[in-house]
This record gives sequence, C-alpha cells and structure tokens, in this order.
Amino acid sequence: MSFASPIFLWYFVPAVLLAHWILPSTWRNGIVALVSLLFYTWGAGPFAFLLLAVIAVNYAAGLAIDSNKLADNVPARRTLLISTVTLNLAVLMVWKYAGFATQQANAIAHALGVGSVAIIELALPIGISFYTFHHISYVVDVYRRSRRAQKSIIQFTTYIAMFPQLIAGPIVRYHEISEQLCDTRRNRFNDFAAGFPRFALGLCKKVIIADSLAPIADAAFAHPAGELNTATAWIGAIAFTLQIYFDFSGYSDMAIGLGVMLGFRLPDNFNHPYSAYSITDFWRRWHMSLSRWFRDYVYIPLGGNRTGKINNYRNLLIIFILCGFWHGANWTFLIWGLYHGTLLIVERVLGFTEPPKSQLNRVLRRGLTFSLVVVGWVPFRSATLDDAAEMISAMFTWRPGLPDEFVIFAINNQRALIFALAIAVVFFPPARTLGDVIDSGKGAWPAMARTAVTFIGAPYAALLVAAGTFSPFLYYQF
Repeated sequence: MSFASPIFLWYFVPAVLLAHWILPSTWRNGIVALVSLLFYTWGAGPFAFLLLAVIAVNYAAGLAIDSNKLADNVPARRTLLISTVTLNLAVLMVWKYAGFATQQANAIAHALGVGSVAIIELALPIGISFYTFHHISYVVDVYRRSRRAQKSIIQFTTYIAMFPQLIAGPIVRYHEISEQLCDTRRNRFNDFAAGFPRFALGLCKKVIIADSLAPIADAAFAHPAGELNTATAWIGAIAFTLQIYFDFSGYSDMAIGLGVMLGFRLPDNFNHPYSAYSITDFWRRWHMSLSRWFRDYVYIPLGGNRTGKINNYRNLLIIFILCGFWHGANWTFLIWGLYHGTLLIVERVLGFTEPPKSQLNRVLRRGLTFSLVVVGWVPFRSATLDDAAEMISAMFTWRPGLPDEFVIFAINNQRALIFALAIAVVFFPPARTLGDVIDSGKGAWPAMARTAVTFIGAPYAALLVAAGTFSPFLYYQF
C-alpha cells in the first residue's frame, strides 16, 4: 500500500486517525501496532509471518540480555547479542542476497566448466532492510545498557512495525524512541495540526515533483546502447538526481508527519544534501538516519577514526561497501558504495573535509560536489554495469546531437517547468529546510508555507493521485 495511493490517503489514514482520536489515549500503541501489521500484510501478504517471527525472537532476546540472571555474565550477554544479530543478518542475507549469490556462483561454475549451480529465486519482503536495522539497534542498545529491554510486546511491536517508517524509514534507533513509546499523554488536535502540513509537504514532493521527473529519467536510462548522446545522458542523470531526492525526502516527510499525528517524533532524514560542499558533508545531509546507524553500530565499533589514518580509510571503505550492498543485491550498488567510499578517502587525504572559507570556494565546491553526486547516481539507477558505463561514457565524451526524441517527448511544458523549479530549489542557499520551517517556524513566511502545502499543494497532489499518475516510492525496493 503506497502512501501516494487512493486507498491509503482516503481510507486507511482517516480510519487510523479516527481510531486514534476516539479511543483512550492509553490504547495508542496497541492501535498503531495493529494497524501497522494490517498495513504490512496488505502489501507483503504471507511475509507478515516472517516479520512477526523476527519480532518475537528479538523481543525475547532483549529480555534475556537485560535479565538479572545475565546481569553480571558478560560472556553470556555477548554471546546472546552476537547470536541475535547474526540471526537478523542471516534472515536479511537469505531473502535479499541468496539469489544474487547463487547467480554469481553459477557464473563462476560456467566459466570454470564445472557444471552449474541452482539459482535461488526468492521474492524480497518489503521493508526487510529497514526492520532488520531496527532490530539490531534494539538489541545493541539493550546490550550497551543505554536503554532497558522493552517488557511490553505491544510497545516493542509498535517500534518495529510502525507503519509510517516500516517500509522505507527513517531508520529509528531504539534509544531515540523508547521514551516516546511510554508517553501517551497527547493533545490529538495539536498533533494533527502539527503533523499534517509536514505530511502534505511530502505528498507534494512525491506526486508533483518526483513523479513528474520520473518519465524523463526513465526515457534517458532506457536508451539503446551506442546511441546515447551527451545531452541525453546529462539530462537523464540530473533528472534522476532530482527525482530520487524529492521521492525519498518526500516519503520521509510523509512518515515524519504521520508520526507526529500519532504522537511520535521521528528523526529528520535530509538536510539540503545537494547543498553540500564535499562528499563528507553530503553524507551528513543525505539519508541521515542511515548514516547515523552505520556510524553508531559499525563505524565506531570498528575503531572509527581513532586507530590511525590507514585503519580509518579501511573503516570508511567497509562502511560504504556495506551501504552499497544494503541498498540492493547488484554490482551496480557495490560500485556506487565504493565510489562514495573512495571519494571520502580522497577528501581526507587532500584535506577537503573542512568548510570552505571564501564564498567563491563554497560555490565552486558545491558545484563540484553536486557533479560528483550526479555521476554517482548513474550506477545506482542503471540496471547493469554496462548500462552505467555507457551512460557515463556519453556524459564525458562529446557525442553531439539534440536530446533523444523519447526524452523530448517526456519533457512536456509542465515537466520542463517542474524540472527548472526543482533545480532552483536544489541551489537555494542552504538555510533551514522547508520541513523544519513547516514544523516549527514562526512568523508570516512559515505560516504561509503551512497554508500553501495544506490547502493548495495537498489537494492538487490528491487530484493527481486520483488521476492515477502516481508511482511507487523508489526506496520501497530496498
């Protein structure tokens, strides 16, 4: 069930909010847990049993790790933690990577002439990458004693399965929300008034902007090999760069807005990422909840930057290899991760991690960083490495000609206007994010922004949804 679908917007959300409003406030977690499982079952079908199984295992593991019986038994607590994390990763690897691994094994077997390997074909459970990271966050936080184990299975299920963030984040670390699960004292009207404009902003980003850019990017990336010219390649790469930002940040805004309406504050996920002055700065601004998760649960345990430059570079490369494969079982994602990891290392070697001191240097470095990010999105979007190589070759070797006819057909007047406005928004000065302004801004301008997205943007986006012009969120596939 997509957030940008009629059944979600006009039936599911109103029904959930109505139940949340008319039933006792102490029922909030139970209501959210129940409707979240229904939401997941609607989209994932029998995979809901897999979700319930890993919820049960991690809930029991948390209680055991935090039990008085093991309080002073560090080896037993560590063994239980490692076993639970391994189980979570094993579930993720089987369902997400078994097919890819057997494909590679089969290719190697054919190359060596030793027969073939049976290829495993498994459907990918939606949201598995996100709820796996939530489970790992929970058991690690309990093990570190930064939070006590959750004794209520209802509250634990609410944390893991909360439908606003279940499918595509933000990734919520357990210590960020544990206290909120216990606090059900809310002014529901104020929560709705605060959360709906943020939800409306996300809906506008997704339906009005991202879905308008998608046909342009799709037309360019579907171009036959050998016939791609430079103009088409750059238009397609920039269109996808804008599409994935407005699509994913739109989803995050909708998730955050829904969370507020239900009495939860989910972490922000984006902060003007295309305003970054370096790739290091970009990763402080893009998918921030994922960056923080890798920092807290992988990078720092590996030693972070405390064990010398060489080990720091190694740790960065490990993080971004994992980040690439986390996004999908394809060599294109590995290359994307290696690309960003390598750029981060180069920046550290050259000393480009600090903010530029002059305005000119800031402008130049913003332009360079944005260009590097655009190039990086090419393998991320491409189906194969050959497709990515063809696109990048066309971008950097002059191939004259007008944009492809299919791209020109995709760029009608409305999409051309949205394309131009999206680029303008990207290059605005990196002040406060619009989501932050809508959430807590004071004065005339924030009030106008809230009014505009609520009473103009959201109804227009709803009309587009009704017309069937929406598409699934890009991050649903991860």
